Amino acid sequence: MRAGDAPRPNVVLINCDDLGYGDLGCYGSTRNATPALDRMAAEGLRLDSFYMASPVCSPSRGALLTGCYPPRIGFGDFDGLPVLFPGQACGLAPSEISLGRLLGDAGYRTAMVGKWHCGDQPAFMPTNHGFESYFGLPYSNDMGRQAGTPSDDRGDQRGYPPLPLVLDDEVLEQQPDQRSLTARFLAEAVRFIRRTDIRPFFLYLAHMYVHLPIYVQERFARTSRNGAYGAAVETVDWVTAVILHELQTLGLDGSTIVVFTSDNGSRARDGGSNAPLRGTKGTTWEGGMRVPCIVRWPGHVTPGRTSDELTASIDLFPTLAALCGAALPDDRTIDGVDLSELLLDDAVSSPRDAFWYYLMNDLEAVRGGRWKLHISKSGTPVHELYDVVADPAESTDRAAEQPTQVTQLNAIADAARRSLGDARLGAVGADQRALGRVADPRPLTAYDPQHPYFEAEYDVPDRG
Repeated sequence: MRAGDAPRPNVVLINCDDLGYGDLGCYGSTRNATPALDRMAAEGLRLDSFYMASPVCSPSRGALLTGCYPPRIGFGDFDGLPVLFPGQACGLAPSEISLGRLLGDAGYRTAMVGKWHCGDQPAFMPTNHGFESYFGLPYSNDMGRQAGTPSDDRGDQRGYPPLPLVLDDEVLEQQPDQRSLTARFLAEAVRFIRRTDIRPFFLYLAHMYVHLPIYVQERFARTSRNGAYGAAVETVDWVTAVILHELQTLGLDGSTIVVFTSDNGSRARDGGSNAPLRGTKGTTWEGGMRVPCIVRWPGHVTPGRTSDELTASIDLFPTLAALCGAALPDDRTIDGVDLSELLLDDAVSSPRDAFWYYLMNDLEAVRGGRWKLHISKSGTPVHELYDVVADPAESTDRAAEQPTQVTQLNAIADAARRSLGDARLGAVGADQRALGRVADPRPLTAYDPQHPYFEAEYDVPDRG
């Protein structure tokens, strides 16, 4: 643990969009060039059994920011939808405590750069969740006007107003050049890191890559061995290289924790990979929710370590609280556990002994130790048991030969249902908080044929 009189560390949390477990060289990829991230892993800790709390964007991000399973904070569904869409009335409740608020209240300066996707109404935006500044997209980059979107009788694209680029709490630009956005996000991140301030800082940098549609700079497209997808991965790697170089140049290398991860697994097509895991984004197989996670803190985290201990994104909330001297809220349930000793001591095991896999409000699987029990898939009951340490591809069902493990995991599932419910069974959880909601929601933008957009409509029809 950090000594009480030691300077508090800075924190840079980098979260990718739809980056798969098998997309980085340090996790086995031979298709994508990721030298900076491979070096980051060699200089830090690579977590091999790190889970996001949902296999899709909005609930995953809400969980990361609050340390809670999505159904705990009302993020199981959004008026029947799996993720948030432009102009919806719901989002992350103002009463929730995000990492931005947690560390801001502890004396940190805070910034959020990139994709938010926890609600686009003013009450739900980053500047109302503890972040002093914000520059980015309020939702996915495929939620703007683009080719192939159905139109209503007026010729307007249903549900997809122009894509807004937001600065703090105002729309700065509409339908921005997506090829330029990652470099613009990086420039804002560097500006924030360089700012002179006696306070330590927390930067949450959430990439739009590798979510579809993929627009990349020509220099990355030209050198990629894996098409546009590989070029986007290599852009993310370049951003990481710049940030690590900046920290070193400013003398902040040893006083900054850098965490790199992804919001869920890859779609596993169009160039993405979750190898060797089974499943994809949107599923509770390992490939949907087990993601890369690298932690680097020179002088504190032993370089070159790998760990297969059970860990999760919801654990970052109490872990960073412990390392940064922030007080955890005592008026609500936090599902995460403090991993600080695991990060700092090679001999320590993870305090996490179980993990619950929810898809929307359905409990689909549970893990305890090395064993994972699948309970349902898309509303259909299943009964399959896998040793996900020896068999991460979930290829050999062991339920028939391991009845004791099945019984123990069913007990974990029952505990999850008592707390968070299980919509498939009609079970209501006893400890759930309300989704944030406003009375008069309005989209941030509206299409205007007279507006001088950079692009009136993006020409790539792909949506993620």
